[in-house]
Amino acid sequence: MLPDTLDTIAAVASPHGGAARGIVRICGPDTPELCRQLFSPDPPQTTQPDSAFRQTGAWQMRAGHAAPRLLPIQLHLWPNNSSYTGQPSAEIHTVGSPPVLQKLLEELLAHQAPPVRAARPGEFTLRAFLAGRIDLVQAEAVLGVIEAEDHAGLEIALRQLAGGLSEPLAQLRRQLVELLADLEAGLDFADEDIEFVSATQRKLRLETLAKTLAEIRQQAQSRMTSGRRHQVVIAGLPNAGKSTLLNALARNDSAITSPQAGTTRDVVTADIRLEGLDLKLLDTAGWESSPDPASLDQLARQQRLEQLEHAQLVLWCRSNPEPGTSITTHLDLDRQARLEIQARGTPMLVLHSRCDLEVEVEIEVDGSSRPDEETHLAVSAVTGQGMTELRQALVKTLVQDDSSRAALVGSTAARTAGALSRTKSRLLAAADVDDELLVAVEIREALDELGAVMGTVYSDEILDQVFSKFCIGK
Repeated sequence: MLPDTLDTIAAVASPHGGAARGIVRICGPDTPELCRQLFSPDPPQTTQPDSAFRQTGAWQMRAGHAAPRLLPIQLHLWPNNSSYTGQPSAEIHTVGSPPVLQKLLEELLAHQAPPVRAARPGEFTLRAFLAGRIDLVQAEAVLGVIEAEDHAGLEIALRQLAGGLSEPLAQLRRQLVELLADLEAGLDFADEDIEFVSATQRKLRLETLAKTLAEIRQQAQSRMTSGRRHQVVIAGLPNAGKSTLLNALARNDSAITSPQAGTTRDVVTADIRLEGLDLKLLDTAGWESSPDPASLDQLARQQRLEQLEHAQLVLWCRSNPEPGTSITTHLDLDRQARLEIQARGTPMLVLHSRCDLEVEVEIEVDGSSRPDEETHLAVSAVTGQGMTELRQALVKTLVQDDSSRAALVGSTAARTAGALSRTKSRLLAAADVDDELLVAVEIREALDELGAVMGTVYSDEILDQVFSKFCIGK
């Protein structure tokens, strides 16, 4: 059962433990009167402003004396409904001593006229949702900001809080409502020769909306799997230094190395951690194909392609050609292999991986040679040259990939996955139906599922599930 939004509530809103500043938060219709009775501004004021204000002063304690002047208290008061919660609200800012904050909270909860009760977990954000200040997706983003463990998680939560998901869903909903209105207008004038939307136009609009929804659903699925290790595949032509590079990144001898090309046949893995990111490195066989589908080369290629299906990043190792292989043939093989990876859409870092032994690969341009500008970094696993820059580039690329793929906080992704899937199914079903009455029914069902995602359609059980995860004071 939802708490009564007409109650005046209070809670400590700052994190546990000592700090330079602590906050006690108050919300509810009686907040202005409560502040008028208990707060003594400095300098004194005869009346409270009608709009939000900040004032230094002292908070009256139950014993009747003011808190010591040397204990600074600053009141932030929103006396009208323009606050975050959509109700009169206040924050008492003072020193972040847990006993002081607890004493202030106890004094508030002991007050009788007007009465104040302790806030439930997430109740301030719940009131913001119920007042229409934020939708359910944005409310979950508030929790995402609080629980963010790294910069990537914080960026995802802030983007969602700013409407990164709400706006596309709201636009999709508006388009569905417009289509439904056109359909129902046509049904109202079925006996007349008036067509508000043709069957072809209707099908195209529904398929376009289903495609947009599929992209949003993919973001949810990406976020739900973002907790796994980032899979990084090390690839390149034979004898490009892949195994040596894996050993250097893992700081052990996980892979067997040899100056002879083709040493690695099976996939070798190593788990490492860089700046809080868990990475799974995979050393694959040299990139070459064989006309014989039963050959070891062909089997290794198939194994390598299977690993690329789940890779978040490819480290492509480039080196100079083997003796007896022309630079042109070598570059053609290298470029063809990289194009095959790029066609899969996997991000790639191109390395000159044996810069301690070889000059950087050069290409012919207008009859003259110059370094290949497609190479991103020059590294040596033997001397350590460029390894620090490589580790930094790994973290930067994977964090950016996380932020771009996962536009939802984890709780939102988990809660909305089923509803988004059902919405897409309704849209595709509507696109395949000829009967306009049945199309309208499918669209209404899709709108209900979208409403469940955004919180325009909700139950007490759903809200309890979302807001019970919050801490008290948020």
